[in-house]
Amino acid sequence: MPHKPAWFREDKVFVSYAPTVGINKDGEELFVVDPETGLRTSEIDDQIKADVIALVDNLETTDTSRWIDAGSPGSQLLAVPNYFDERSIRDFEVLMESPEFEGYTSKTIGELINSGTLESSHGHGSPSADFRTGHVPYIKVSDIRAGQVNINPTNRVPDVVAERFWKGKESGLKAFDLITPIRTSKNIGEFALIMPGQERVVLTKEVLVLRASENAPFDNFYLLWAMTLKAVRRQWNRIVFMQTNREDVGKRYEEIRIPVPPSREEADACSKAFRNYYLGTQKLRDDFLTYLAGEDKHYIFMASAVASVDEIVDDSDAATD
Repeated sequence: MPHKPAWFREDKVFVSYAPTVGINKDGEELFVVDPETGLRTSEIDDQIKADVIALVDNLETTDTSRWIDAGSPGSQLLAVPNYFDERSIRDFEVLMESPEFEGYTSKTIGELINSGTLESSHGHGSPSADFRTGHVPYIKVSDIRAGQVNINPTNRVPDVVAERFWKGKESGLKAFDLITPIRTSKNIGEFALIMPGQERVVLTKEVLVLRASENAPFDNFYLLWAMTLKAVRRQWNRIVFMQTNREDVGKRYEEIRIPVPPSREEADACSKAFRNYYLGTQKLRDDFLTYLAGEDKHYIFMASAVASVDEIVDDSDAATD
């Protein structure tokens, strides 16, 4: 008879999703950093070892380990322990039980897409550097930061190239669409809004675009409010995997669960600050661009404008002529 240690369980698999294993990405020893001094100590940072010791010595699990059924994980990516970390799911369930969410339900992004509540699409593609010689902005994942899409004036393609990637005359984007990286970025799950004037851009294929449909009980400002809840944002940590040396989420974003409001009125009320901020910001930018377009002393490429101020002035002059 084979020996079975005391911790062994029939039809179960022990999984540790501790964040450190004693070595860094270069294969060198990883040391604990003293939070008081900010200096490395002589202690090896190996939290997986602590999980194993808790299991072998005390027959216990920790906050970063659990047992799963041996027969079920085949379709759940057994080789990626982090996927089985359910702490963020439990945090979300606690949030939904709080008094402020009374009357709310919850749905996954996938459920909302399948029901027609959300519309989704991916980026257009990635034109090579030698095509970036026009005036239609090309947006990379690094341009999505802090709730905004930042247009880089050095990354622009001609109309004909843009239309080839759009597969038509229009990009398919709408003002206040939500956009997030879904690959090759540390900011997967961090959403920004497409501002008015940014609809004619080429998006890298490594992004996800979401918008509330006409039948949704909420608008895009509520959707951004929901996506930025800490209990929602943390859920992305368990579904972002490393693909070779790149972060990747695949279609697992459909597993993210968000609160669904009982009515449009409730959705508008709780997301009021988001709506006021983005609409107010756009009004200020519009006023600023109007001022700049009235004189020709400045060159400023606004994050909310497809064209530079010089181009706006040129278009205005051409229309006058």
